Order: sequence, then C-alpha cells, then structure tokens
Amino acid sequence: MADPGRDTLPLPDYDHLPIGGLESRIRSLNTEEVEELLAYERTHADRLPVTELLTARLEQLEAGAEPTSGDPGALRPEQQAEGRTGSPVSPATSPQPSSPPPHGTPDQRGKPKGDRT
Repeated sequence: MADPGRDTLPLPDYDHLPIGGLESRIRSLNTEEVEELLAYERTHADRLPVTELLTARLEQLEAGAEPTSGDPGALRPEQQAEGRTGSPVSPATSPQPSSPPPHGTPDQRGKPKGDRT
C-alpha cells in the first residue's frame, strides 16, 4: 500500500535517491520543503546520514543561504543503472590458472612426501 505522504514530497522520487543524489537535489528546495523531507525521513527510514544532511541544509538556509538550481537530475536511480556495463573481466584478461604451492613459498618448494628420510 502506498504511503499518502510520499506522493506529496517536494522530491517525488525521494525514497529511491542515493545520498549523493539527494545532496545535490535538495539545494533547490526552500526551508519549508527541507523541513517536510526531514519530518518524512524521521517518521519513516530515519537514516542518520540523511537526517544529518537535511539538518545541515536546513541550518544553511536558516543562516541565509538561498535555494539554487541544484541538479534536479543528479543520480536518478534509472541513470545509475545506465552507467553499468558489466565486468571488465574476460577470458582474454584473466590470468592463467595456477595452484598455490603445497607449503612454503614459490621459491622454497617443500619436499615431496616420498623423499623424506
């Protein structure tokens, strides 16, 4: 069931933003909007890094900072997936398989069990 408060947040995709994207996107919000996000966060996930980020931005706004354009498209969840291209490892870049020595180091090999006296 959808949370009715989630649909009215100043950032519609707030719950899916990584902290790095959130930091950039909240720069465009005014004091009331940041307070609204902070209240929502405290009653829902209450993630310490996010509440600290929102509290710090609120303090900046109360000290006279002005909302800026920010980056409304910063790190949207759908953009994060676009940058992933898979593993750079391939058979051509993989090392040759090897087994570690039974004991000792590669330059000081142990004696085989049959040669013990």
